Amino acid sequence: MWIDAAFGGTLAFALTAGVATFFAPCAYPLLPGYVGYYLSREEADLAGATVRGVAATAGALAVLALVGWVLVSLGTRVVSNLAFLEPVVGIGLVVLGLAVLSGRAPSLHLLLPERRASVAGFALFGGVYAVAAAGCVVPVVLGVVTQALTLPPAQATTVVGAYAAAVSLPLLGVTLLSAVGSDALREASSYVGSVQRVAAAVMIVAGLAQVGVSLSYLGLLPS
Repeated sequence: MWIDAAFGGTLAFALTAGVATFFAPCAYPLLPGYVGYYLSREEADLAGATVRGVAATAGALAVLALVGWVLVSLGTRVVSNLAFLEPVVGIGLVVLGLAVLSGRAPSLHLLLPERRASVAGFALFGGVYAVAAAGCVVPVVLGVVTQALTLPPAQATTVVGAYAAAVSLPLLGVTLLSAVGSDALREASSYVGSVQRVAAAVMIVAGLAQVGVSLSYLGLLPS
Protein backbone atom coordinates (compact mmCIF):
# COMPACT_ATOMS: atom_id res chain seq x y z
CA MET A 1 0.00 0.00 0.00
CA TRP A 2 2.81 2.43 0.89
CA ILE A 3 4.53 1.68 -2.43
CA ASP A 4 1.30 2.36 -4.34
CA ALA A 5 0.84 5.67 -2.54
CA ALA A 6 4.48 6.61 -3.12
CA PHE A 7 4.15 5.72 -6.79
CA GLY A 8 0.97 7.76 -7.20
CA GLY A 9 2.48 10.80 -5.51
CA THR A 10 5.71 10.58 -7.48
CA LEU A 11 3.81 10.12 -10.75
CA ALA A 12 1.67 13.19 -10.03
CA PHE A 13 4.80 15.20 -9.23
CA ALA A 14 6.50 14.00 -12.43
CA LEU A 15 3.56 15.14 -14.56
CA THR A 16 3.45 18.54 -12.87
CA ALA A 17 7.23 18.83 -13.14
CA GLY A 18 6.97 18.10 -16.85
CA VAL A 19 4.50 20.94 -17.32
CA ALA A 20 6.78 23.25 -15.31
CA THR A 21 9.70 22.24 -17.52
CA PHE A 22 7.75 22.94 -20.70
CA PHE A 23 7.06 26.48 -19.50
CA ALA A 24 10.64 27.00 -18.27
CA PRO A 25 11.79 30.59 -18.88
CA CYS A 26 14.90 29.39 -20.69
CA ALA A 27 12.83 27.52 -23.26
CA TYR A 28 9.34 28.97 -23.51
CA PRO A 29 10.55 32.16 -25.29
CA LEU A 30 11.59 29.90 -28.19
CA LEU A 31 7.97 29.06 -28.96
CA PRO A 32 6.92 32.33 -30.63
CA GLY A 33 9.73 31.88 -33.16
CA TYR A 34 8.71 28.27 -33.67
CA VAL A 35 5.07 29.12 -34.23
CA GLY A 36 5.88 32.14 -36.39
CA TYR A 37 8.13 29.98 -38.53
CA TYR A 38 5.41 27.40 -38.96
CA LEU A 39 2.79 29.97 -39.90
CA SER A 40 5.06 31.75 -42.38
CA ARG A 41 6.66 28.75 -44.08
CA GLU A 42 4.01 26.05 -43.99
CA GLU A 43 0.41 25.80 -45.01
CA ALA A 44 -1.41 25.96 -41.71
CA ASP A 45 -3.53 22.85 -42.24
CA LEU A 46 -4.26 20.31 -39.54
CA ALA A 47 -2.64 17.43 -41.43
CA GLY A 48 0.68 19.25 -41.85
CA ALA A 49 0.51 20.61 -38.31
CA THR A 50 -0.08 17.13 -36.91
CA VAL A 51 2.88 15.62 -38.76
CA ARG A 52 5.24 18.40 -37.74
CA GLY A 53 3.90 18.53 -34.20
CA VAL A 54 4.45 14.80 -33.82
CA ALA A 55 7.98 15.25 -35.19
CA ALA A 56 8.75 17.99 -32.64
CA THR A 57 7.27 15.86 -29.86
CA ALA A 58 9.30 12.83 -30.93
CA GLY A 59 12.49 14.90 -31.00
CA ALA A 60 11.87 16.16 -27.48
CA LEU A 61 10.95 12.69 -26.23
CA ALA A 62 14.10 11.17 -27.70
CA VAL A 63 16.33 13.73 -26.01
CA LEU A 64 14.58 13.49 -22.65
CA ALA A 65 14.58 9.69 -22.79
CA LEU A 66 18.34 9.76 -23.29
CA VAL A 67 18.85 12.26 -20.47
CA GLY A 68 16.59 10.25 -18.17
CA TRP A 69 18.36 6.99 -18.98
CA VAL A 70 21.76 8.53 -18.27
CA LEU A 71 20.64 10.07 -14.97
CA VAL A 72 18.89 6.92 -13.78
CA SER A 73 21.92 4.81 -14.75
CA LEU A 74 24.20 7.09 -12.79
CA GLY A 75 21.73 7.22 -9.91
CA THR A 76 21.61 3.46 -9.47
CA ARG A 77 25.34 3.52 -8.77
CA VAL A 78 24.96 5.99 -5.91
CA VAL A 79 21.54 4.90 -4.67
CA SER A 80 23.00 4.09 -1.26
CA ASN A 81 23.88 7.78 -0.91
CA LEU A 82 20.55 8.97 -2.26
CA ALA A 83 19.36 10.13 1.16
CA PHE A 84 22.22 12.64 1.26
CA LEU A 85 21.40 13.99 -2.22
CA GLU A 86 17.64 14.33 -1.69
CA PRO A 87 17.80 17.28 0.76
CA VAL A 88 19.96 19.22 -1.71
CA VAL A 89 17.55 18.51 -4.55
CA GLY A 90 14.59 19.41 -2.34
CA ILE A 91 16.15 22.76 -1.44
CA GLY A 92 16.81 23.35 -5.14
CA LEU A 93 13.13 22.73 -5.90
CA VAL A 94 12.04 25.20 -3.22
CA VAL A 95 14.46 27.87 -4.44
CA LEU A 96 13.42 27.41 -8.06
CA GLY A 97 9.71 27.48 -7.15
CA LEU A 98 10.17 30.73 -5.20
CA ALA A 99 12.13 32.21 -8.11
CA VAL A 100 9.32 31.41 -10.54
CA LEU A 101 6.69 32.87 -8.21
CA SER A 102 8.71 36.06 -7.80
CA GLY A 103 9.46 36.37 -11.52
CA ARG A 104 13.19 35.92 -10.95
CA ALA A 105 13.63 32.52 -12.55
CA PRO A 106 16.80 32.10 -14.67
CA SER A 107 16.44 33.07 -18.31
CA LEU A 108 18.66 32.51 -21.32
CA HIS A 109 18.46 33.69 -24.91
CA LEU A 110 18.89 30.66 -27.14
CA LEU A 111 18.83 30.60 -30.91
CA LEU A 112 16.52 28.37 -32.86
CA PRO A 113 18.14 25.62 -34.93
CA GLU A 114 18.38 26.26 -38.65
CA ARG A 115 14.88 26.87 -39.89
CA ARG A 116 13.88 24.11 -42.22
CA ALA A 117 10.49 23.27 -43.65
CA SER A 118 11.24 19.55 -43.41
CA VAL A 119 9.77 17.30 -40.79
CA ALA A 120 13.32 16.61 -39.59
CA GLY A 121 13.72 20.33 -38.91
CA PHE A 122 10.79 20.26 -36.53
CA ALA A 123 12.19 17.16 -34.82
CA LEU A 124 15.44 19.07 -34.35
CA PHE A 125 13.58 21.95 -32.81
CA GLY A 126 11.86 19.57 -30.38
CA GLY A 127 15.23 18.23 -29.27
CA VAL A 128 16.68 21.72 -28.80
CA TYR A 129 13.61 22.80 -26.86
CA ALA A 130 13.92 19.80 -24.54
CA VAL A 131 17.60 20.52 -23.86
CA ALA A 132 16.91 24.21 -23.15
CA ALA A 133 13.97 23.43 -20.87
CA ALA A 134 15.66 20.67 -18.87
CA GLY A 135 18.86 22.69 -18.53
CA CYS A 136 16.91 25.62 -17.13
CA VAL A 137 15.22 23.63 -14.37
CA VAL A 138 17.89 21.14 -13.33
CA PRO A 139 16.48 20.78 -9.77
CA VAL A 140 13.17 19.66 -11.27
CA VAL A 141 14.84 17.00 -13.42
CA LEU A 142 16.91 15.77 -10.49
CA GLY A 143 13.84 15.80 -8.27
CA VAL A 144 11.98 13.49 -10.64
CA VAL A 145 14.98 11.17 -10.95
CA THR A 146 15.77 10.97 -7.23
CA GLN A 147 12.14 10.21 -6.41
CA ALA A 148 11.93 7.65 -9.20
CA LEU A 149 15.00 5.84 -7.85
CA THR A 150 13.12 5.05 -4.64
CA LEU A 151 10.62 2.96 -6.64
CA PRO A 152 10.86 -0.46 -8.32
CA PRO A 153 12.39 -0.36 -11.85
CA ALA A 154 9.08 -0.61 -13.76
CA GLN A 155 7.49 2.18 -11.74
CA ALA A 156 10.64 4.31 -11.98
CA THR A 157 10.56 3.95 -15.78
CA THR A 158 6.89 4.96 -15.81
CA VAL A 159 7.62 8.06 -13.74
CA VAL A 160 10.49 9.22 -15.95
CA GLY A 161 8.41 8.47 -19.06
CA ALA A 162 5.49 10.49 -17.69
CA TYR A 163 7.80 13.43 -17.07
CA ALA A 164 9.19 13.26 -20.61
CA ALA A 165 5.69 13.04 -22.08
CA ALA A 166 4.46 16.02 -20.05
CA VAL A 167 7.33 18.10 -21.45
CA SER A 168 6.99 16.91 -25.04
CA LEU A 169 3.28 16.56 -25.79
CA PRO A 170 2.47 20.29 -25.39
CA LEU A 171 4.63 20.89 -28.48
CA LEU A 172 2.02 19.01 -30.48
CA GLY A 173 -0.72 21.13 -28.93
CA VAL A 174 1.10 24.38 -29.76
CA THR A 175 1.57 23.28 -33.37
CA LEU A 176 -2.10 22.36 -33.75
CA LEU A 177 -3.17 25.66 -32.21
CA SER A 178 -0.96 27.50 -34.69
CA ALA A 179 -2.78 25.71 -37.50
CA VAL A 180 -6.19 26.63 -36.09
CA GLY A 181 -5.21 30.27 -35.84
CA SER A 182 -3.10 32.75 -33.92
CA ASP A 183 -6.14 33.95 -31.93
CA ALA A 184 -6.55 30.48 -30.44
CA LEU A 185 -2.87 30.41 -29.56
CA ARG A 186 -2.99 33.83 -27.94
CA GLU A 187 -6.02 32.81 -25.89
CA ALA A 188 -4.24 29.68 -24.69
CA SER A 189 -1.09 31.69 -23.93
CA SER A 190 -3.06 33.95 -21.59
CA TYR A 191 -3.13 31.08 -19.09
CA VAL A 192 0.64 30.55 -19.07
CA GLY A 193 1.22 32.73 -16.01
CA SER A 194 -1.37 30.84 -13.98
CA VAL A 195 0.07 27.47 -15.02
CA GLN A 196 3.56 28.60 -14.08
CA ARG A 197 2.41 29.74 -10.64
CA VAL A 198 0.61 26.48 -9.94
CA ALA A 199 3.64 24.50 -11.07
CA ALA A 200 5.90 26.65 -8.89
CA ALA A 201 3.69 26.01 -5.87
CA VAL A 202 3.83 22.26 -6.52
CA MET A 203 7.64 22.45 -6.78
CA ILE A 204 7.85 24.20 -3.41
CA VAL A 205 5.58 21.68 -1.70
CA ALA A 206 7.41 18.74 -3.30
CA GLY A 207 10.77 20.20 -2.33
CA LEU A 208 9.76 20.71 1.28
CA ALA A 209 8.34 17.19 1.44
CA GLN A 210 11.51 15.75 -0.07
CA VAL A 211 13.69 17.61 2.43
CA GLY A 212 11.49 16.51 5.33
CA VAL A 213 11.40 12.84 4.35
CA SER A 214 15.14 12.66 3.68
CA LEU A 215 16.08 14.40 6.94
CA SER A 216 13.75 12.07 8.82
CA TYR A 217 15.39 9.08 7.13
CA LEU A 218 18.80 10.41 8.14
CA GLY A 219 17.60 10.69 11.73
CA LEU A 220 17.84 14.47 11.80
CA LEU A 221 14.10 14.85 12.28
CA PRO A 222 11.69 12.70 14.30
CA SER A 223 9.98 10.15 12.06
